[in-house]
Amino acid sequence: MEEKKMEEKKMEEKKEKHKDNSKEKLIPKNELKENKGNEKDLKSDKKNEVKNKEEAKQTKNLDKNKLDSKKIKKIITKKEEAIAKSNNLPISKKHATYICNFIKGKKIDESIFQLNEVLKFKRAIPFKGEIPHRKGKGIMSGRYPIKAVQNMINILKALKGNVIVNGMDLEKIRIYIATSSWSSRPLRRGNRKSKRTNVILKAKEFPEVKK
Repeated sequence: MEEKKMEEKKMEEKKEKHKDNSKEKLIPKNELKENKGNEKDLKSDKKNEVKNKEEAKQTKNLDKNKLDSKKIKKIITKKEEAIAKSNNLPISKKHATYICNFIKGKKIDESIFQLNEVLKFKRAIPFKGEIPHRKGKGIMSGRYPIKAVQNMINILKALKGNVIVNGMDLEKIRIYIATSSWSSRPLRRGNRKSKRTNVILKAKEFPEVKK
């Protein structure tokens, strides 16, 4: 009998040990779940920190832009005329003078439009001398100086920008001075002088004439 009792006690002790081991094995799983939850929380916290930093940078940039815009804003004083110059252009002085005569007295947008037509060979610049006649109203002889026209369009665009900056009215603006002159002409091969021209354009407001 005593031996049976001893065996039963041993069996009970073994069962208790198995239960304790199973409990110990379950504990780490719960801990792992808690650790995973903590990691997720940490990741979410890091993302929130990054977002907050980005928002702070954006607000700082906006504040800087506002300050810069306040500094840039100045009272624009209206001027009487606008000037555009270009030196050492690689174009013929003769072509530049004929284009200047063609532009003088016209609006800036009108002159740009007409010069673009010259690039498309729809309109000719009037020339003097023994030159072939061209089609068009009021034109006897003319040519299509493409290179000079391209450079002149760039100068007219610069003049238009200066007019806007000076606070002038584009509709009332007329080109009243358009001149060309020789620049310093470097020598090319064979001691030939290259083409270099200076161009000056001036525009101002004129009162509209009522018809």
